Amino acid sequence: MPKDYFTEFLPDLEEFREKTIQFHKGELSVAEYKKFSGGFGSYAQRGGQKHMLRLRMAGGRLTKERLKFIVESLDKYEIGRLKMTTCQSIQLHDLEAGQLCDLMKEAWQAGMISRGGGGDFPRNVMATPLSGLQKEEYFDVMPYAVAAGEYLMGFIKAVKFPRKLKVCFSSRPENETHATFRDLGFVAMPNGTFDVYAAGGLGIKPSLGICVARDVCPDKILYYIKAMVETFVAYGNYENRARSRTRFMAEELGEDGFRKAYLEKLEEIIALHTGDTASDSYSGEVTELSGYMASEEYQETVRPVTKRKSPVKSHILSDKRIVPQKQEGLYAVFYQPLGGMLTPAQAIRLYHLIKPMEEVEIRLTPKEGLYVVNCSAEEAEEILSATKDSARTLFETSVACIGACVCQVGIGDSQALLNACIERVRREGFADGVLPKIHISGCPSSCGTHQIGMIGFRGGIRQTPEGPRPAFAIFTGGCPVQGKEVLADMGKSILAEDIPEFLVELGRMVEKEGMLYEQWVEKYPEKLEAAIERYAG
Repeated sequence: MPKDYFTEFLPDLEEFREKTIQFHKGELSVAEYKKFSGGFGSYAQRGGQKHMLRLRMAGGRLTKERLKFIVESLDKYEIGRLKMTTCQSIQLHDLEAGQLCDLMKEAWQAGMISRGGGGDFPRNVMATPLSGLQKEEYFDVMPYAVAAGEYLMGFIKAVKFPRKLKVCFSSRPENETHATFRDLGFVAMPNGTFDVYAAGGLGIKPSLGICVARDVCPDKILYYIKAMVETFVAYGNYENRARSRTRFMAEELGEDGFRKAYLEKLEEIIALHTGDTASDSYSGEVTELSGYMASEEYQETVRPVTKRKSPVKSHILSDKRIVPQKQEGLYAVFYQPLGGMLTPAQAIRLYHLIKPMEEVEIRLTPKEGLYVVNCSAEEAEEILSATKDSARTLFETSVACIGACVCQVGIGDSQALLNACIERVRREGFADGVLPKIHISGCPSSCGTHQIGMIGFRGGIRQTPEGPRPAFAIFTGGCPVQGKEVLADMGKSILAEDIPEFLVELGRMVEKEGMLYEQWVEKYPEKLEAAIERYAG
C-alpha cells in the first residue's frame, strides 16, 4: 500500500476488541454494536453469536497474495463460508468473537484493510472487472480506481460523514458498476476522459445520478473526489439518518442546485491546491492533492495491470465462460458459485490452480462472480475444467444478498429463495436465456441490486388468513446500461414458496414462443403482468 494504513489504524483495534467483549457480555445492544463495528467492516450475524468481516479490495482485485492469506485463514479461524458481494468485496463469515481481532489485524497486514468496510465511511471503490483487459472498452480505469481507493482511506479518521459514500469507475457502456447512479461515478468516454455523475444510489427512494462534469482529465479525479466529500459534509443530513445519503441532497437542493453546490466546492479545491480553475490544465504544483498525484506512490498505481505475453494458441477457445483479452493470447475465465457463496473448498482449489501461473489474478465482479484473468490458453482450459461447478446459465448467475438467516437487518432469506428457484428451474431444462438473471435483496437496502434487474425481488412479509408469511415484492424492467438506465418500481408481492413455480410458468411461456426472455417481455409485457397477478393473489 502506498500509505501505511496498517500503522495508522492499528491503535483502533484495541477499542474494537473491548466493544466486542462488551457486546457479548450484553453491555451493548445489537444496534449500538452495529453502529461501532461497521466502521471496521464487521457485523455480528443474526443471533449475535458469530461475526462477519468484510475485506475491501479496490476494483475487486483479488491477487494471489490476497487469496493465499484468505486460504491460510480458513482453517486457522474456522471460516465457514465466504460471500462475494455486489461491491466487489469478500465477506468472511461465521467467525468467533475471540478470533475476530486477530484475523482483522492479519488481514490488514496482508493489505486488505477492513476499516470503513461498513458504517458511515467511504466504501470499497469499484471498477469494471475486466478493465484493462477487455477489447470493448474506452480505456483502462482500474489504475484510477486503485488510486481513488487509496486516497479515500485517508478520510476514514479525518472526516465525519453523514452516511456511507460509494465511488466507482466504469470503462464501458455496460455500466457494471452502476457508475451513473452511485454516490460518485467516473464514466470513461471514447476521448480518454471521464464524465462524472453524483448523488445517485439504490435502496430506499433510489435515484439516477446527476452529471456534474464532462471531459474530465483522469489526472484530476482526486479533486472531484474531494469535492464530493466536502459537498456531502456541507449539505448531507446529519440529523435524519433515513435521509442522509447523497441522493437526498439532490432532492433537497434540486438538480441544478446540487450541481452548483458541487462545482463551487470543486472550484475552491482546485484553486486552493493548484491555482487553476476547473477548466485549466493540471499544473503539477506540489501541494496536498497535486503533490499526491505527482508522487511515485500514485504513479505506481496508474499503470497497466499486466505486461504478460503469451504465444497465440493455434485453436480458438470458444466456451461461453472464456473471454479473449485485448492482450494477444491471454484469456479471462468466468466462474460463479451459486449466489456468490464461495465455499472454503472452492477457494482452496482456486488458489492452488493459479499459484503457479504467471501474473494470473482474480477479479471480483459486481454481480457476485469472478474472473480468473491473464491466463494462457492452456491455463484457461485448466481453470475451465476445474470450475465445472460454476453457474450453468444466465439465470443461474442470479444475484442474491446473504439474506435474513445471517444478516441482522434482513427480512427475506435471499439465498434460500435463490437455491429453491435454481433447483426447480433446472428440472425444466430451459435453454440458456429463456429466463433472465434475477436480483434478490432480503430488505430495502438493495444489497442484491433488485431495482436494476429485468426481474428483482425484495424481501418482506405478507399477511395471510393463516398469519404472516415470507414474501417478496417483485420489481420488473430495471436496466443499468449507460444511456438506458431504468430503476424499477416495486410491484405486488409473491409468497416466497410460490416464486419458483412463478418462474417456471414464466419460462414455459417464453419457451413456447421460441424466444429469449428479453425479446419475449418486450413483445408481451401484458403476459408478464398477468402472471404476476396470478401469483400475487
